[in-house]
Amino acid sequence: MLKSKVGYSINQENFAAGLEIAKKALSGFSDAKIGFLYTSEKNNIKDVVRGIREVTNIPIIGCTSSGGIIVEDGIITSENGFAGMMTFDDKNMTIGIACHEAGKDPRTIGRKVAIEAVENAKTTRAPAYFYMVASPKEEEEYLMGIQDVIGRVPMFGGSAADDNVSGNWKVICNDKIMTDGVAVAFFYTDNEIITTFTGDYHETNNIGLITEVKDSRTLVSIDGISALRKYSNWVNISPSNLKGKKLLEVSTTKPLGVKDPLGNLTVIRHPMFGNDMGTKTTTDDTITLGNKVVPGTAIIQLEATVDELIDAAGNTLRKTRKDLYTDAAAYVLIHCGGRKLAIGERLNEVHQQLVREAKGIPFITVFTFGEYGYDEHSANICGGLMLSFTAFGKK
Repeated sequence: MLKSKVGYSINQENFAAGLEIAKKALSGFSDAKIGFLYTSEKNNIKDVVRGIREVTNIPIIGCTSSGGIIVEDGIITSENGFAGMMTFDDKNMTIGIACHEAGKDPRTIGRKVAIEAVENAKTTRAPAYFYMVASPKEEEEYLMGIQDVIGRVPMFGGSAADDNVSGNWKVICNDKIMTDGVAVAFFYTDNEIITTFTGDYHETNNIGLITEVKDSRTLVSIDGISALRKYSNWVNISPSNLKGKKLLEVSTTKPLGVKDPLGNLTVIRHPMFGNDMGTKTTTDDTITLGNKVVPGTAIIQLEATVDELIDAAGNTLRKTRKDLYTDAAAYVLIHCGGRKLAIGERLNEVHQQLVREAKGIPFITVFTFGEYGYDEHSANICGGLMLSFTAFGKK
């Protein structure tokens, strides 16, 4: 039977913080199998891990979180850093983790990581479920490589984040701390595991055809018109007020989305930066997106108010809990860091909703710069501005 606990600390001394976290998260456990570790970009993560290693040698996987984490006790944050870890204890669960730094061929790296994770689990079988964490760059290619090895096993996870989209994020895998790379945890278990993957935005009538893309994540044109100008018309904001990071702020409540082939899932494509190419053509203003798009597909402008972004957290956890056939033992809640920035000082309302819907079951919420999951019969996919909420059943 699966049991879980959460430990956290805002101790400025990182070794002591790791020690404190591990003691809380492992108290009374006899067969702990994994620690999901999330820290601030400001922490000395190696020292945090060193403190944890004074208590346990369990596999550790995770990343830096944007601005804080949420647990049952509250929002854990500090100007000097924060760290928290959720552990699983279950004698019948086997977990294999592996990681690799970024390189020239991310799909090949994904294959290597998958093979190593299977080997570390001391098996030759595909897992029942898997978790992936990566730097915000080549997530789709890593995922393809992993699935080349194990097939379409259901997944959850998210990309490492920092406080200001400045590239200070880190991926954590045992004692290895990477700025750019990927890590996975493969779960071999009969326990029920389910993920709710959603943006929970409303669709508008603003729909266009992607007509040109550069380097997979730069949206050049929609309906033959420069992407930024098209978006500007849709949201009724002048292009000059959407240049650079200004677009990031606006698009959190007015993002773009693409549908999966069955229509079950609308995957959010977060407009990150408005780019002025300095020319006079119809495609001089482009949009840098958080994830991959391809020409010849429809893209939709979506909307949500801040109130709706807050409510989505509680609604999504409620759905996840109700969809689980067995009693829940743990919730790992991947919440977009961009949504958190839009919610701002009202983040305590998200905490209140999560506590209400978790109903006493341990949870840990991390704020990421990309979210991964699936919905019903959709494929595994990476998105942004989304929620990837995963429930682990007791048995």
